[in-house]
Amino acid sequence: MTRLILGIETSCDETAAAVVGDGRRILSNVVATQIELHRPYGGVFPELASRQHILTLNPVIEQALAQAQVTWREIEAVAVTYGPGLAGSLLVGVNLAKGLAWAQGLPLVGVNHLEGHVYSNWLQTDAGLTVGAFPILVLIVSGGHTELILMHDHGRYTRLGATLDDAAGEVFDKVARLLGLGYPGGPALQKAALSGDPQRFDLPVALRHDEKQRYNFSFSGLKTAVLRLTRALTADGGAVPTADVAASFQAAVADALVSKLLVAIDDFKVSQVCVCGGVAANAELRRQLTNRLPVPHAIPPIWLCTDNAAMIASAGFYRYAAGEHSGWDLDVRPNLKLI
Repeated sequence: MTRLILGIETSCDETAAAVVGDGRRILSNVVATQIELHRPYGGVFPELASRQHILTLNPVIEQALAQAQVTWREIEAVAVTYGPGLAGSLLVGVNLAKGLAWAQGLPLVGVNHLEGHVYSNWLQTDAGLTVGAFPILVLIVSGGHTELILMHDHGRYTRLGATLDDAAGEVFDKVARLLGLGYPGGPALQKAALSGDPQRFDLPVALRHDEKQRYNFSFSGLKTAVLRLTRALTADGGAVPTADVAASFQAAVADALVSKLLVAIDDFKVSQVCVCGGVAANAELRRQLTNRLPVPHAIPPIWLCTDNAAMIASAGFYRYAAGEHSGWDLDVRPNLKLI
């Protein structure tokens, strides 16, 4: 008998709900985006995000149940993101999930948003993703996080390294803003890079040969290098070759990420890599992963890389199947760590 989990995700600016069977089979996955709402501000405006979640979450949950063609009687548990993320946005999701679980007599499962991204690789899709035997090397790369994790089993992790400053996705947004490419920065910068030469500008990849920072990342220097480059190019009234700068920057970020994966693969002799998070949608990163990794890698389709509730339902299932659930005093933790 299929065990159905309702997942709820409101950690930032996506209002999402999904129904997933046995942690893998997606019956529905509804996401209401707020991109146009935040575009005038060049980034997420927290108060607006939480207010929009209040307006949108109930209809999104109803739509998820309808698309899955299930009733509340068939749902076994409610999984909800309780951190990390924006405090106001998280509160909307957690409080509604509590109310629904209480009213329906269902267990409540609090899910770490980062663990949700990890489990986006467990969801069955047309991409035919297959996750092999543990241990698995996991790269979480998003707007707020860049972390290298050794996953020993379901729910068991060792944090190998992380960014020492900016997350990769954060730098994408900042460089896109610097180049006047608009919001959201990642897709805009990738589009600009399509016609660019990734080898025109030699941009730095930090910590490549630093043994003390073997599994860590640093992107602030790369951001500064792009700023100095654009200033130098325009110093005498010249124009910035936006496509070439975007392509060179994108290639440097992907190089930094893949180079650290190669070090960890060799050190831990893993047989598979899982990559997840919003930046995993980047085409250049995907190209370098395919061309450079010596072991198979799993990476979700683009629509599962960005924030969604199917990944929360999947992570929630594995926690629930292990006998874990949350109390009614579950509170939001905006700075929650995976480990």
